[in-house]
Amino acid sequence: MIVMKFGGTSVQDAKAIERAAAIVQERLPQKPVVVVSAMAKVTDQLLAMARAAGNCDRKNALKLCRALQERHYDTAGELLGTALFTRFHGDLATDFETLDDLLRGIAAVGELTPRTTDYVAAFGELLSSRIVTAAFSALGMDSSLVDSRECIVTDTAHTRAAPLFEETNERLRSKVSPLLTAGKVPVMGGFIGSTKAGITTTIGRGGSDYSAAIVGAGLDAERIEIWTDVDGMMTTDPNLCRDARRIKIISFDEAAELAYFGAKVLHPATVLPAVQKNIPVYVLNSRNPTCEGTQITARAPRCRNPFKAIAVKKRVTIVDVAAARMQLAHGFLRAIFETFDRHKAAVDVVTTSEVSVSLTLDSTESIPALAADLSKLADVKYEGRKAIVCLVGENLRDTPGIVGCVFSELNDVNIRMISQGASEINLTFVIEEDAVPEVVRRLHKKFFSDLDPEVFA
Repeated sequence: MIVMKFGGTSVQDAKAIERAAAIVQERLPQKPVVVVSAMAKVTDQLLAMARAAGNCDRKNALKLCRALQERHYDTAGELLGTALFTRFHGDLATDFETLDDLLRGIAAVGELTPRTTDYVAAFGELLSSRIVTAAFSALGMDSSLVDSRECIVTDTAHTRAAPLFEETNERLRSKVSPLLTAGKVPVMGGFIGSTKAGITTTIGRGGSDYSAAIVGAGLDAERIEIWTDVDGMMTTDPNLCRDARRIKIISFDEAAELAYFGAKVLHPATVLPAVQKNIPVYVLNSRNPTCEGTQITARAPRCRNPFKAIAVKKRVTIVDVAAARMQLAHGFLRAIFETFDRHKAAVDVVTTSEVSVSLTLDSTESIPALAADLSKLADVKYEGRKAIVCLVGENLRDTPGIVGCVFSELNDVNIRMISQGASEINLTFVIEEDAVPEVVRRLHKKFFSDLDPEVFA
């Protein structure tokens, strides 16, 4: 069997869902399990109405809900036709009545908790999976709706829950495997799960990719397909460099590094369950299904190019923590990182010297409070509007002269931080955000002008 995950743009309207159905139809002999995201932009709209309700703005929350209801009704009506939609209408109406009541309740108490946020956000996948299942059936496929909350069991960390794999795998085998044996196409919503007590949770934004990998690993899939609106992973962001090319094959480690540092084609955690089961992941384009996309596998073939891709993470802040030499006693670094941990501030890049530590953060929300706590340990400065540039490739630590080749192209660029050696597969540095387009174009021209045809398209 295989797992096919369709992202928000691949189920954003009736035409997109019909394209997805045609792709699934071709793969019926391979026993697909289909995982779908919410329709494009729906999760953002759900969170906006939840915030409005939490601010006691019931009128605006319900207005947003009605607009969302009309969009889903229109899509379902276009897919199903009048007769089928008349029978299906009641299911959608019940879901929106529940959402409407939930928003009224949030507005009445004037408080939006993480648990309630998850419940509201989950409606996107619940609605899209219901519509996609009905559309597949209308188009002649024997599909079956599976509520992911009955399969994906998580801890209680609402808005960023972690799956409990043993319980999840057991439920997948008991609820999904029999449907495959019966020749049905199970359709599930990504991103959502529930606690052991049955309370709705979500596994973080972008988590539908992760859901697909969890399902694939739990059912021992032959492969996992991530269907999106691009032809695969690229050598860099095409919006920054028009010469960006498709990567045909890449290793799990390289793909995860790129995803973490800004390549948004897939969720950074997606590859983890697949790595453990050695299941290949394919990134494919639902608008161009004949393209072979990108294969992500445990081991990729050797590449004559030193790098596979350039990723960029913008809106980064540098935090400098500097202390007098006498203060740098045993435990100083631990105290710094314990402070970051208390503020739940994730660090991307770290450089140290005898008297200072520099770190980067991609969230500015916690910085004032974080800086106040750090100032009890040392002098603190922070600067925003920075960007991380990450070059990913194989065995960089053992490639003589690679650092010189990179920075000789950037001898007029102000490099704020450099990290190389902690990982064998990436070379990372921090620059001013405004310099990103020029830096990426220069590096791409330097390292991707002559491409290995086995690795790049």
